[in-house]
Amino acid sequence: MFESIDPLDAYNKNINILIGSGASADLFPTLALAVKNAKGLRETIETLATKLETWPEKRTALFMHYYNTCIFPVQIFNPSSVTSDEGKANLKNYEIFLTTLLGLLDRRKDLNRKINIFTTNYDSCLAYTADSLLIKGSHDFVVNDGTSGFHKKYLHSKNFSTFQCQTGIFERSNYGIPQLNIIHLHGSVYWSKSEEKIEVNYRNEFNNLLTKQTIGKLKKYSAFLGTEGNKTEDIPALSFSKKQMDTFWNAYNKLPIVNPTKWKFHETVFEEHYYQMLRLLSYELEKPNSILITFGFSFADEHILKLVQRSLSNPQLQTFICCYSDYSANSMREEFKPWKNVKVIGPPKDVRMDFTNFNKYVFSLKAEKYEPPVLAEDKDAS
Repeated sequence: MFESIDPLDAYNKNINILIGSGASADLFPTLALAVKNAKGLRETIETLATKLETWPEKRTALFMHYYNTCIFPVQIFNPSSVTSDEGKANLKNYEIFLTTLLGLLDRRKDLNRKINIFTTNYDSCLAYTADSLLIKGSHDFVVNDGTSGFHKKYLHSKNFSTFQCQTGIFERSNYGIPQLNIIHLHGSVYWSKSEEKIEVNYRNEFNNLLTKQTIGKLKKYSAFLGTEGNKTEDIPALSFSKKQMDTFWNAYNKLPIVNPTKWKFHETVFEEHYYQMLRLLSYELEKPNSILITFGFSFADEHILKLVQRSLSNPQLQTFICCYSDYSANSMREEFKPWKNVKVIGPPKDVRMDFTNFNKYVFSLKAEKYEPPVLAEDKDAS
């Protein structure tokens, strides 16, 4: 059965959310692959890239696939262009999720009424959804993505420590405006280096780093990685000249995102901000009366895994790790076994905790009770 997180236990705490690629799984591909290794375990971009460290051509082909299927779709993403039912439902789930957070903030009486949303995703689904809610006018709140400026917006960690408040006509009363801090831990495709600063511009006018010829060459390769039953040792080889590889890597390494092998940025200015954001996460989790809720996040980033585990020494930190499958829930229970202030929430067997089920049964102001489907044989027996 799904366990719900009681909103009455959460609303008055220092709320921190950590979401990963699972939250946008119906809009963009995740790092998971269909091919399996010799032990029958699924490969991911991370595991495969690590194995190919000493094979330049194979590693280049993998990262070309990763860029073309996972990063470029994020760069050109436009919510109004989403046509699939799954994609529309995914965006709706983001809206439900943010509405739940704002509902928690509406109950809070503190002047500083904010929630931190840490994400390892490169996309802007959170920003787009928050903008959509503001246009509807159903909630009065502030979205803080850490930027400041007018014509040009620049990112700085200190901006996450600010909040807005309204005063009465004669300034005899103060009212904290609900605020959502959106903190990209692994970078964002909307960042760019501007001298020694990070400029943020939510545009979607990007050109593909790959030529049409290269994209055509990748089709069978990408199809193989996404086909069930295929094995790691049978991954087809693609040949590239040194010039082609150098051209790709020179452009790829300028992207403002964490590399999925060693979780490192290639630009110092992005690297510095990455560690500042890790410190911010650590600082927030060490505060008294804090809560951390994770969803769609596998803890593959060891920096974040170790940081969260260190923070659990704070006895006033309550952590809820929400897992996609029963298998991943059992794995997380083993990983966090030493800590009593961690609750791992997984779905029933043969059920998945997708974004819909998370919003419906786990994280809601009024969570529903899960009713397992009645099987045909059960109907016959009755």
